[in-house]
Amino acid sequence: MTNHIEGKVVVITGASSGLGEATARFLSAQGASVVLGARRVDRILALANELIGSGGKAFAIQTDVTRREQVQALVDGAVQTYGRIDVMINNAGLMPQSPLDRLKVEDWDRMIDVNIKGVLYGIAAALPYMKQQKAGHIINVSSVAGHKIRAGGAVYSATKTAVRVISEGLRQEVKPYNIRTTVISPGAVDTELPNSITEPDIAANIRKVYELAVPPESFARAVAYAMSQPEDVDINEILYRPTRQEF
Repeated sequence: MTNHIEGKVVVITGASSGLGEATARFLSAQGASVVLGARRVDRILALANELIGSGGKAFAIQTDVTRREQVQALVDGAVQTYGRIDVMINNAGLMPQSPLDRLKVEDWDRMIDVNIKGVLYGIAAALPYMKQQKAGHIINVSSVAGHKIRAGGAVYSATKTAVRVISEGLRQEVKPYNIRTTVISPGAVDTELPNSITEPDIAANIRKVYELAVPPESFARAVAYAMSQPEDVDINEILYRPTRQEF
């Protein structure tokens, strides 16, 4: 019985830690070829070597998702190496939350560049190949914050809501090409995401929420669930939280 994962070529942005790293390990263990992109090239090179040492297929390319040409090079590298791209996971993200009246405009710009434009650049790089193949799966990462808004998180929630809107528009547009789309919205997951918060008081509050965070493998299992469905089943949305998370 096939797991619908073995042999697939999967490109992952933000693969140097957290959700991306856990997903790379999980999918590699199930037989996928993983192509790792992140700014911290030492981390993704070490991960690729680890996976290869365990019998998997992997390679890494330094990728800043705010640079369209680098995202394109990541996807092109996957196709040049393995002949195709089956899954694009647009995972890279930042969460420097703050109240609007603190005017953290540079943080706003970073979130828009990474969380929205980075996803769009991933779609732009992968979509032409998938259209030509008449097959593929694009997985975008939103957040519980894309469903619920709290004071101090307006811009972050806006970026993650945008990911949901883009994903739904994409879902409708790619039907003629047999391409599947999934948007995954995690709650508190034990990753480095809170470290991107630049305001000490906000960071302290968020870390209290993250005391109940679940491991990043929870996200990897959600990805695997969406990927492992038969080709005629399209899991469009997954929203999950730690059982104890109220927000």
